[in-house]
Amino acid sequence: MTSQAGWPPAPIDQAAVARSLQPFGRSVTLPPAAYLDPAVFSWEQRHFLGGGWMCLGFGSDLAQPGDQRAEPAGVGSVLLTRDADGGLHAFANTCRHRGSELLESGTTARSNSVICPYHSWTYTLSGELSFASGLTRREGFNASAWGLTELPAAEWHGLIFVDGSGGQAGCLTTALGVLDELVAPYEPERLVIAGRHTYDTAANWKILSENYHECYHCPVIHPELCRVSPPKSAENFPPQPAWSGGRMELRDGTDTMSLDGTSLGVPLRGLDGSGLRTVGYLHIFPNVLLSLHPDYVMTHRLTPLAADRTIIECTWAFPPEALDRPGFDPSYAVEFWDITNWQDWKACESVQRGLASPHAQPGPLSPEEDAVYHFMTTVAHGYQGQPIYAPHEALQPPA
Repeated sequence: MTSQAGWPPAPIDQAAVARSLQPFGRSVTLPPAAYLDPAVFSWEQRHFLGGGWMCLGFGSDLAQPGDQRAEPAGVGSVLLTRDADGGLHAFANTCRHRGSELLESGTTARSNSVICPYHSWTYTLSGELSFASGLTRREGFNASAWGLTELPAAEWHGLIFVDGSGGQAGCLTTALGVLDELVAPYEPERLVIAGRHTYDTAANWKILSENYHECYHCPVIHPELCRVSPPKSAENFPPQPAWSGGRMELRDGTDTMSLDGTSLGVPLRGLDGSGLRTVGYLHIFPNVLLSLHPDYVMTHRLTPLAADRTIIECTWAFPPEALDRPGFDPSYAVEFWDITNWQDWKACESVQRGLASPHAQPGPLSPEEDAVYHFMTTVAHGYQGQPIYAPHEALQPPA
């Protein structure tokens, strides 16, 4: 999610981008440079990944006052803190003295203050400068002018989002709008993460996102998934600017996504009959893939590091009453999706290598890839310098 103000066009062949914006059925995929060119990736870092709302983790990972975490975001990184009153803060991860990282990206700490590891400039958890050796008591030095650069931060259903533009992206809840109607019954903020895997993939983040948006490939590479969910059962929600998604049915006689279709957990308390028989797949632009099951919620959080490298943090969260059951084991869900994930990553890495061929050209989309088309047009509009999202209309889910 990104600024309504727009930005300069991406350094990519705009005529090729325009062909991706032709009506569905006549359009072609994005040009290979969108997945290969470091200059395009650098543009994406500034605008898609660092120029608006981006998910940087889970509120439960900063559960206690004093918790600190640094996460990459666009071309830099962000320092997250939880203050003494439980408030969440996000700061540019750079000391106001000489620019040192306050915390190495990807690491955590717990302290009642933020201390720069270079010269020990010290800040409160809410960002005020409290100590600078040789300067704090110096006449004329105004410590209040040298606090950390704070960025807008919000928690949404247990996920932490930060606006790297510094406030130009507007309100997060307004951007996501009616998505809350779909997610709220699953209560992801109430669930407990009981499984976590980190994958290092040799694929562009957009290839991974496009793969998530369709089950056209499922009969070919996902035999386990097809045994519990018919690949032709996918229905997509009407496209929304900041997010997209749909749902698939479970086969008769199955309870959830697992290798034998059996759930070893408990149904989520907020679901009705439809929710107990379907799995929802949601993509919040740019980097969250949210999979909603009858008995657990799986989240993929993408951290793009290069045009051909993406770190994926995958978590499985279950209701607390499931974890309280004697002998509860989350592996029934984790194992199923670990197998499925690796099948996807292998396919996505093959796409990345194939697009590097000098003979690779954009191709047509299947009628089953309408959600891929929506994602690609979102990216293509962004490449043209257009804002990603606009006010939403009322959600009309599939019948």
